[in-house]
Amino acid sequence: SKGYPPSVFSELPALVERAGNGVNGSITAVYTVLVEGGDFDDPVSDASRAILDGHIVLSRVVADSGLFPAVDIDSSVSRLMPGIADEQQLLSARDVKALYATYQQNRDLIAIGAYQAGSDENIDRAIAAAPLIRSFIAQSEGEKVDMAASKLALATLFASASPAAGGGEA
Repeated sequence: SKGYPPSVFSELPALVERAGNGVNGSITAVYTVLVEGGDFDDPVSDASRAILDGHIVLSRVVADSGLFPAVDIDSSVSRLMPGIADEQQLLSARDVKALYATYQQNRDLIAIGAYQAGSDENIDRAIAAAPLIRSFIAQSEGEKVDMAASKLALATLFASASPAAGGGEA
């Protein structure tokens, strides 16, 4: 497929499995896959996503919007998060990601004024939370945020965007 020899798909798992714990220590790896023209259905990209513990998708569209790091939150996945994050962090991350996705899916309607506030509670919440989410996911060059501060900021964002807090009411 696409000119790749079959050995690529048999050797890829072996390469990935070299990282991890061994009798003499451990190897941590960050693998990068560059896709041609943003084709995330490329066979190597697809195979990599299937065997890795997660993937961070960088997006030219996100970068063009001035948001850095240019992580496409909707397309990025962590299979390890349920094993390392506490229940509140998982709940907060899931809700914030859902609000972000709702906003992105309705961005054009919102931008041209075709969305009427009050028509959909989830969209209203997404609109209200959008600036907070953008601020949370943006990071200046050289800016460092420790895990405790990040968890607190996520919990605060989740609380302010929750329906009980009045987040999203227009």
